[in-house]
Amino acid sequence: MSEVLDIAVRLVVIVVVFLALPLVVGQMEHKAMAHMQSRLGPMYAGRFHGWAQLIADGVKFVQKEDVIPAAADRRVFALAPAVALVPYLVVLVVIPVGPGLFGVDLDAGLFFVLAVMGVGVLGAIMAGWASANKYSMLGGMRAAAQLVSYELPLVLAASSVAMAAGTLSLNGIVEQWRWWWLPWQAIGGVVFFVAGLAELRRPPFDMPIAESEIIMGPMTEYTGLRFALFMLAEYAGIVVLSALTTVLFLGGWHGPLLPGPVWTLLKVLALAFVVIWVRVSYPRLREDQLQKLAWVGLVPLALLQLALTGVVKLAL
Repeated sequence: MSEVLDIAVRLVVIVVVFLALPLVVGQMEHKAMAHMQSRLGPMYAGRFHGWAQLIADGVKFVQKEDVIPAAADRRVFALAPAVALVPYLVVLVVIPVGPGLFGVDLDAGLFFVLAVMGVGVLGAIMAGWASANKYSMLGGMRAAAQLVSYELPLVLAASSVAMAAGTLSLNGIVEQWRWWWLPWQAIGGVVFFVAGLAELRRPPFDMPIAESEIIMGPMTEYTGLRFALFMLAEYAGIVVLSALTTVLFLGGWHGPLLPGPVWTLLKVLALAFVVIWVRVSYPRLREDQLQKLAWVGLVPLALLQLALTGVVKLAL
């Protein structure tokens, strides 16, 4: 009975974190972009520093009409937002927050996480195909091409850390981490983070959405709560990417003075701020630039990191 209760408590905590942290990141993005780009709107809702902006957005989404195009594949159209969102909830189950604080410790946790994260992109592809809209279809194809290009450097960079730690368990990787891994695995960390941004289709890698070209890509025909689920999936993806980068390359819960879970949360929020900072600082890449960065830039760097890790492991 105690084991069942322990599992139930862990699942409840994971669901609460999954629902709360993306909203925190969303509010952080409103405020950061308001200051960095002099946007006045998000600073007024609720008067004091625009604290109610996120609530206003939620009310707006709830009030909007739920429209499905007449020519759309209704079942696939309705299922796509869930397919985009749920994989990130599943990934959180295996991410360790502190010593012994995790949902499940899988022996192949790293491969499990990378495999499940790839499923989330299928939501955009399904939405693009099911919408019966050429802009949406084009956005879905761009999302598929982006996944194929950036999945390779993402996996190679993560493999370098697994090689260094000698385990595929995320909990085991954090336990094996040492401070001198920061310079040793720095190249892999940058490659992993950039490739993760591209898989999330965050600016400047937002060619599948590209409001000025194809409106909102796969989400063009979505309204109301279905559109809100896509937005929630994006912010949940930011949380998952930041958490994985923290666990693999920044030592997870390791840190002085403060409790382990606090260090994990601080690192995740710091990386989430970097994601927002990149959005407001760089223009959108062209499709050829995006593909060139992956195949000419990130893949060779990831292979270099693998070679460096192998050399150091043999030397030690």
